[in-house]
Amino acid sequence: MNIHPNTKIGAVYLTVSDFGRSLPYYQHNIGLKLHRQEGDMAYLGAGGRDLLALRELPSAIHPHRTTGLYHFAILVPSRLELALTLKHLVETETRIGGASDHLVSEALYLSDHDGNGIEIYRDRPRQEWPLVNGQIEMDTIAFDVDSVLGELHGRDHTWAGLHADTTIGHIHLHVSHLSEAEAFYTQVLGFDLVTRYGPSAAFVSAGGYHHHIGLNTWAGVGAPPPPSGSVGLNWYEILLPDEEALMATAVRLQNAHIPTEQREDGLFFHDPAQNGIVLRVSS
Repeated sequence: MNIHPNTKIGAVYLTVSDFGRSLPYYQHNIGLKLHRQEGDMAYLGAGGRDLLALRELPSAIHPHRTTGLYHFAILVPSRLELALTLKHLVETETRIGGASDHLVSEALYLSDHDGNGIEIYRDRPRQEWPLVNGQIEMDTIAFDVDSVLGELHGRDHTWAGLHADTTIGHIHLHVSHLSEAEAFYTQVLGFDLVTRYGPSAAFVSAGGYHHHIGLNTWAGVGAPPPPSGSVGLNWYEILLPDEEALMATAVRLQNAHIPTEQREDGLFFHDPAQNGIVLRVSS
């Protein structure tokens, strides 16, 4: 059975080493709002539901070539909002690690002070997504900076942070073995395989989206999970539209003998690369 077509990615939970650096960066540079801070936890978003939760651990280590986060992707609702974001990043001298046109989307790439990867992107309308033999085609071509910034001509350039309709569009993960991860996300969780990128990456989605989850072995085939107390991904949320969809997915996990833990925030488990996931009903 496929996962419900209205499945989305929810909040991403990360460990960072210093709120003194991370909170200003995510608020001033990226444009998120601090919803609340509780001890060593800070919750940020665009004014609605939480999109990002940061745990501060001053002793956190920075592992290399492990599974975990490649990047989480902040989806803005329009090309105009992407242009406003790009202009703000330039004006604040925020380091941009890259920019690409993926045919289905246009994206900016950054990293926070702990090396956590961030994508900020806008989707093209679905009717413009190229199809080859019925499959969504994605590529990586040059980002047209002039065209994107051209959206600002004749418009109000005032920066007020990320738009209230901003969401987490997808997440991209380092995994140990691509075939194992692909089988888990498609055969157990029930996502659809959208495309593969050579032998080292695959993209899966629900409801015909170009991808909700990216999987890659770019940290090395057989990469281990990060040690306890590392910066990076703690877990991310997969949002189901209702309890029936949640239970159907939970049953598939049970039938596949995947250990789960019922927590206050949802059903917690790990993928085969030990990336943490919480299943919950979207609120």
